[in-house]
Amino acid sequence: MKLTFYGGAKNITGSNYLLETSGKRQATRILVDCGLYQGSSFCERHNYEPFPYDPKTIEAVLITHAHIDHIGRLPQLYKAGFRGEIFSTPPTRDFSEQLLIDSEHLLIKEAEEKKLMPIYNLEDVNKVMALWKTIDYHQKFKLASLEIEFYDAGHILGSSFIVVSADGKRIVFSGDLGNVPAPLVRDTEIIKEAEYALIESTYGNRIHEGVAVRKDILEDTIEETVKSGGVLMIPAFAMERTQELLFELNELVENGRIPKVPIFIDSPLAIKLTSVYKKYSQNPNYFDQEAISMFKKGDAIFNFPGLKLALTTEQSKEINDVSAPKVIIAGAGMSQGGRILHHERRYLSDSKSTILFISYQVNGSLGRRILEGVKAVKIFGEEIPVKCRIRAIAGYSAHADQNRLLDWLRPMKLSLKKVFLVQGEEDQMLPLAQKIRDELAVETVIPSLGEEVML
Repeated sequence: MKLTFYGGAKNITGSNYLLETSGKRQATRILVDCGLYQGSSFCERHNYEPFPYDPKTIEAVLITHAHIDHIGRLPQLYKAGFRGEIFSTPPTRDFSEQLLIDSEHLLIKEAEEKKLMPIYNLEDVNKVMALWKTIDYHQKFKLASLEIEFYDAGHILGSSFIVVSADGKRIVFSGDLGNVPAPLVRDTEIIKEAEYALIESTYGNRIHEGVAVRKDILEDTIEETVKSGGVLMIPAFAMERTQELLFELNELVENGRIPKVPIFIDSPLAIKLTSVYKKYSQNPNYFDQEAISMFKKGDAIFNFPGLKLALTTEQSKEINDVSAPKVIIAGAGMSQGGRILHHERRYLSDSKSTILFISYQVNGSLGRRILEGVKAVKIFGEEIPVKCRIRAIAGYSAHADQNRLLDWLRPMKLSLKKVFLVQGEEDQMLPLAQKIRDELAVETVIPSLGEEVML
């Protein structure tokens, strides 16, 4: 087998790996993930470059989960000639349809601003969805000589790590591994045998706060902002982060741990995606036992007193008419667009207000610059001074920290020949690579973009 790293190499985003087998009858080419590059804008240079392989020759794409840096170029792949099959779990397919439609709108808007042609349109999205097949966890299937199995990655609802077996070898693609224990989703599964592992390294040199600690920080931040009479802005990804927040805010509200203030979800996409969560709410294959029990008791964990949903533009604008204190949860999670920008333009300059980051802020994003302490930012062409309080909770990340990454690899120690670190920045990758070498005594490499490896 030959493996080529066409994305996620020395970069967190743009996940894209080509796996090829040879032989006259059993030769095949498959991709694992096909994601957008994200950073300073959706119109990253890499997103506009042609694929470095012929999409017409790709038999299938295996999707680990529905985040846009893992699925975002699928319509572009179709546009370039791909007509194979796409495989994922059922929730991942449902989420992907909503996210690709939303991404198409954002890409068109940014392309217009940059005077570029959009990389795909809504018709391409619809054509992609027609190629999509769903596979449950542990439902093995074959593609030519490859045997494939999806396991629960515990990252977001329906997320997977994928084991591909051929010629007596097993290669595992981690996708994004979860921050165990996490609300809602089941814990990351463990496997004991694989010769090769591609493992994400987003937090390869970090240790997260525990669940109790992060909830305390959330509670303290709300109380601090309410006491000062300000607005708490929380940029949040529409999927998983928003639902986890709702889950924990529900508990804080029901137990009287935070003041009674209006809490706005100003994200049409998050509201739509929450309906997918509800669709699978009785399915023990995807939710953890605690969430299933709460659903069965009739606890509407995505609804509680004081919660207000802003679906329309008019409802979003009406948030401005509600006096502080208040909490606003809006996308995008890295402040790279979405309704959060309107609230940041209004409240970043307010010393009584707070912006709370609960997700990883990729290098070059507006959120990253605010988090690193920039004095002013430009939003909609307007220079906005940053005077509000800046807070962050790493524990809300859906990515495994260094300890959990090592815990996932450790059971494979005896069989592993090589580990490839992907989906990370150098300051996170290098310490993790050394940890794996020291603790597991396994050869560990950090591949470059376009690098080929024979397995």
